[in-house]
Amino acid sequence: MAIEIKVPQAGESVTEADIAAWLKQDGDYIESGDIVCELETDKANMELPADGSGILRIKVEEGETVAVGTVIATLEEGEKPQGSGDGKATKSTDVKPTPPKPNPDNKGNEPKESMIPDVGTQSPSKTVQHASPAAGKILSEKGIDVATLKGTGKDGRITKEDALNAKKSEATQSKSAPAQMTGGSREVKIEKMSRMRKTIAKKLTEAKNSTAMLTTFNEVDMKPLMDMRKKYQDQFVKKHGIKLGFMSLFTKACTIAMKNHPLVNAQIDGDNLHIPQYVDMGIAVSSEKGLVVPVVRNAEDMSFADIEKEISRLAGKAREGKITIDEMTGGTFTITNGGVFGSMLSTPIINIPQSAILGMHNIVERPWVVNGEIVIRPIMYLALSYDHRVIDGKDSVGFLKTVKELLEDPQRMILDL
Repeated sequence: MAIEIKVPQAGESVTEADIAAWLKQDGDYIESGDIVCELETDKANMELPADGSGILRIKVEEGETVAVGTVIATLEEGEKPQGSGDGKATKSTDVKPTPPKPNPDNKGNEPKESMIPDVGTQSPSKTVQHASPAAGKILSEKGIDVATLKGTGKDGRITKEDALNAKKSEATQSKSAPAQMTGGSREVKIEKMSRMRKTIAKKLTEAKNSTAMLTTFNEVDMKPLMDMRKKYQDQFVKKHGIKLGFMSLFTKACTIAMKNHPLVNAQIDGDNLHIPQYVDMGIAVSSEKGLVVPVVRNAEDMSFADIEKEISRLAGKAREGKITIDEMTGGTFTITNGGVFGSMLSTPIINIPQSAILGMHNIVERPWVVNGEIVIRPIMYLALSYDHRVIDGKDSVGFLKTVKELLEDPQRMILDL
């Protein structure tokens, strides 16, 4: 009896997925636990392992969108082929052809054409530059010949990463360019939007259209915070094994400020307001596939070291594409840091159904008045975007002002003042 391979339920709000890539080919023998394909959902990519062993029969092609629960392949009963370390049958073409013996009648001349092995009849599976299905699709879209690349995978296989990093050679580009062109390139690169990018676009548009969004700003003298980090950084690393970053300090400042301004942490649910008595802090992380927001649970109860470790763990998984949907859902407030890319000021968009988001920016030395005198200080602009249906000016401005005061006097966060 054949074993069905179905699209699994990946989250409460996920109803369908794209077949991003088949990692095994139709007819391959599959061992239980082997990863057979990669699925792309609205929120993350996931690998699909086989629940049993058998011969793979693919029913849905790459790039197609299918509903959760759809049978995309089956595993037929069959024995594992002999003499193959990777579970595939050894083909007769794997035997190297015997070179022809010289013809004595030619008297040292080159062998006749009929005696030269016809390499065109050899199986393409022996070509070193063979690509995975996902890599082949990417190379096809880029217009790059597989034969021009050297793969980093097993047996010279071209992986998806090889394809993403591949670029056309200058020779190939010059051949493809029209002969009459004498000026700059007029080439237009067309890329299909990933499911995650389409979901991000949809959510951001929904946030702009469905909320009464407003942004308030403030500025922070970062010198006291930077001085504290510099003074205790070595001791902090020695004790906790991780550096003290700005993100944990901003997270802690926000959780404290919410005690006096709880509506910043609230959400609309129909005619009701849900006001959590905890803070699940979303931390925006940029990955190759787009912006993702892992969530630090109960951040209000965590120490600086615990926050740093959790952010590091989640951010690492996000950049590797291994973040799960559960780790990105349920946040009550979000912090995004455009400063790492050089942003001076921005108006971040609310991560619905949340009601507010804090935007951090780059630190720039600016003139600053201290005790009536102008001095140079490292200044950061802060932006709080909020849903005016939930949060009034009193709470939005008061919240951001409290965050500013805590960051400019960080000892208050330790003493909970």
